[in-house]
Amino acid sequence: MSRQVTRDEFGRYLGQTLNAGQYRDYCPNGLQVEGREEIARVVSGVTASLALIEAALDLKADAILVHHGYFWRGEDMRVIGTKQRRLKLLLANDVSLFAYHLPLDAHPQLGNNAQLARMLDLNAGGRFGDDDLGWLGRSNSPAVKTAADLAALIEKRLGRAPLLIGDPQQALGEIAWCTGAAQGMLADAIAAGASAYISGEISEPTVHLARETGTVYIAAGHHATERYGVQALGAHAAEHFGIEHRFIDIDNPV
Repeated sequence: MSRQVTRDEFGRYLGQTLNAGQYRDYCPNGLQVEGREEIARVVSGVTASLALIEAALDLKADAILVHHGYFWRGEDMRVIGTKQRRLKLLLANDVSLFAYHLPLDAHPQLGNNAQLARMLDLNAGGRFGDDDLGWLGRSNSPAVKTAADLAALIEKRLGRAPLLIGDPQQALGEIAWCTGAAQGMLADAIAAGASAYISGEISEPTVHLARETGTVYIAAGHHATERYGVQALGAHAAEHFGIEHRFIDIDNPV
């Protein structure tokens, strides 16, 4: 039989581990929906979608831990539609929802950028951008010499083909990365000295900036690049408290 931890102790530990209070974020970090007081089993996932909630209930989870939670700045505050259905399911089943956004991107060991570096064998040597969210370094792999090599490694490790903008045969120097929807940080990556920049998403202006500066841009998928931080955090917390943890990957092609 697994051990238990109180909901408040669990949230306190996560917040302290991620130093969540230091970030000005677009959403509340920490406990977003209050469920039962004791937690013995936690499910983690990238986004608190209805599919993730239903899967967590099938596993009889006491709490759900995600990167993308609710109550984003500027969103409709009314509890209607999909928001009502998600919240109703959580509240009716007394399941807590914990969400960590920027603090999970930035953490030096458990964060999305740190875990993406681990997946792609990148050696981080510096940071850039607001809150030092962007990472800068080089590949540890002797087989990764060109942009095409890097894209091939990304496809192999993340399980999806990335979109590469620029010369596939361009030699790699400094590589910058920031997971998710961080295409807007391309200019910061260039200013930091990057020859290539990896993020999750891509926008129309991103293509022109990459081409006009001779910088390789690789869009590897928002979901695909952010699957690993929440897994690492969930596994770390579960080991610390001796509780059960399972990551559920709800497929998302974006």
